[in-house]
Amino acid sequence: MPLPATSLYAALFALLFLALSLRVIRLRQRYQVVLGTPHRLVERAVRAHGNCAEYVPLGLILLGLLEGMGLPLWGVHALGTVFLAGRVVHARGISQEPESLRLRVVGMALTVTVLGVGAAALLGLVLADAFG
Repeated sequence: MPLPATSLYAALFALLFLALSLRVIRLRQRYQVVLGTPHRLVERAVRAHGNCAEYVPLGLILLGLLEGMGLPLWGVHALGTVFLAGRVVHARGISQEPESLRLRVVGMALTVTVLGVGAAALLGLVLADAFG
């Protein structure tokens, strides 16, 4: 069964991940850092990249399962859009020197909200399917 909404967000997150990857490469070249993160900006870029890698897979799995379980597309798009916004805002906040703690907090709040709402919605759909 095709998942067009989830596929859209998977493509957009792949582009975000690629942009964060290229930023790490560019900063490693600029500051001549081959391994590790001895430079503050390199460390920030690495953490923005790593944080994306840590949260995006679970979010995409939730979106795909929700779409597959029949969540209306507007709901999948609402969650996907907020999730993408949260990841972009967080990456922006953590990448800056000095750090923008406000952007990091907003980005994480959006991210955990989507994960929580998505998990609750998925449980609701599963239980409705099982007992409905």
